[in-house]
Amino acid sequence: MASEAEKTFHRFAAFGESSSSGTEMNNKNFSKLCKDCGIMDGKTVTSTDVDIVFRAKNMEVGNARTITFQQFKEAVKELGQKRFKGKSPDEVLENIYGLMEGKDPATTGATKATTVGAVDRLTDTSKYTSTHKERFDESGKGKGIAGREEMTDNTGYVSGYKGSGTYDKKTK
Repeated sequence: MASEAEKTFHRFAAFGESSSSGTEMNNKNFSKLCKDCGIMDGKTVTSTDVDIVFRAKNMEVGNARTITFQQFKEAVKELGQKRFKGKSPDEVLENIYGLMEGKDPATTGATKATTVGAVDRLTDTSKYTSTHKERFDESGKGKGIAGREEMTDNTGYVSGYKGSGTYDKKTK
C-alpha cells in the first residue's frame, strides 16, 4: 500500500513542473493531491488545513518550499487524524493510502472550449441578413475581399466613372 502511495506522490510531485524530478513536492501539488484524492473534503479537512500542515512540515527542516516523501507521510498522517477521527494512526494511514491508490493528477476542466448556444447562433451564416449575407457563398464559406467591397471597373475616364461605353451612344 505504501509503495502505491509513493508512486502517486511521485506522479503529483512531477505534475506541472518540467524541472522536477518527482522526489520533492511543492505546496501547489500537495494541495492538488489532497483535493484530487479526496483527503481534502471541504468540511473536516479544508484547504487552509492542508496549507498549515504543509508549512509546519517545512518549518521542521528550515525554510524549504518542498517536502520529501517521508515528510509527506507525516503530513498526511496529521491530516488523516482530522479526517478520520477516533481511529488509530495506522488505520488512518491505511485509509489515506486507500484514497490515494491509483490516482493521477486530474486535468479535466483545465481548458475547455465553450460552446454556448449564442455562439452557434451568431456564427450560422445562413441567418445573416443585409450586406453581411453577401460576404458568404451558399456553403457558408467567406468570399474574402470580393464579399466586403463593391468591386469597381477601372476602365473608364476616371476611377469612379460609371458610364463607361455610353459616349458613342449619346453623340450619334
